[in-house]
Amino acid sequence: MDYRHTSYHRSIAAFVGIGAALLFHLDASNISQGATEAARATELQDKFAGISDLSFPQKIVELLPANPFLDFTGARATSTVAVVIFAAFIGAAFLGVQRKQPEEAATFAKGVDAIYAIILRIVKLILRLTPYGVFAIMTSTVALSDTSAILKLGNFVLASYAALIAMFIIHLVIVAFTGTSPMTYIKKSLPVLTFAFTSRTSAGAIPLNIDTQKKLGVPEGIANFAASFGLSIGQNGCAGIYPAMLAIMIAPAAGIDPFSWKFILTVVLVVAISSFGVAGVGGGATFAAIIVLSTLNLPIALAGVLISIEPLIDMGRTALNVSDSMVAGLVTSKATGELKEEEQTLAEA
Repeated sequence: MDYRHTSYHRSIAAFVGIGAALLFHLDASNISQGATEAARATELQDKFAGISDLSFPQKIVELLPANPFLDFTGARATSTVAVVIFAAFIGAAFLGVQRKQPEEAATFAKGVDAIYAIILRIVKLILRLTPYGVFAIMTSTVALSDTSAILKLGNFVLASYAALIAMFIIHLVIVAFTGTSPMTYIKKSLPVLTFAFTSRTSAGAIPLNIDTQKKLGVPEGIANFAASFGLSIGQNGCAGIYPAMLAIMIAPAAGIDPFSWKFILTVVLVVAISSFGVAGVGGGATFAAIIVLSTLNLPIALAGVLISIEPLIDMGRTALNVSDSMVAGLVTSKATGELKEEEQTLAEA
């Protein structure tokens, strides 16, 4: 799974998002803003100011893990990328030690495997409580959502889920080309997609993501890489469909014809090459939107009109993000000749 693969996926996702936005005639200039939306607009502008005020060297420094343990908590907007960079340093150091001090390297590897096994066990224990957690999350979402706002922005909700479903169907087509039955994929991925949908976190779904890929015949190494790296450069939903739809929706308010092919191709290009390092947690799409809208010189504040329905559409976006990383693992395994199709047969049995 390389950056070109994810760029292709995001380009397709951008086209799907644009198509849905045009089909449903989304236009942010026709939506009235209340106090909540105005507050959200101010928050988005403040976030953009915090990013735009940094020089290019400062932005690069922000990606580096000055305090890896702080980044493990996701405290910074760039924490995901910082953790990936830190992991790369650890991996490089391990390979060096493995060549010169194989016994110490083996001890370290066993320690990492032991910690991983313990953490995976903890996750499985927590997942036994998932039905109760799902009920609590759904109750909270319904109780805290503004029903009138959801009805007012219902067109955007419908357009969003139409685009997400269309992209998921594209995922199934890609899965079919790997020789995997789409029905098998749906059956095996349903638990992790349900968890991602309700929890709104791609990062939290990593253990289930890896386990699902292994059941689909993906080697553990590729499964780990696809699930982890997919947090930063995948994100069909948050970094592909969502910012593309917002760009089309906000364009009329900026005096731009959203049906212009020049504008559409520019949106796709910007979406394809941007949003690297979008955090795999709830709210990561906000940063993707800021990057894309600011690059296109569109008013960022107008994205605040969607605050009332953000949790509702973020659930679907997160599930699609997780599906994308699993599809990437399948495609990579097939391309390298490492896909264990017999594992799928055993899983079915």
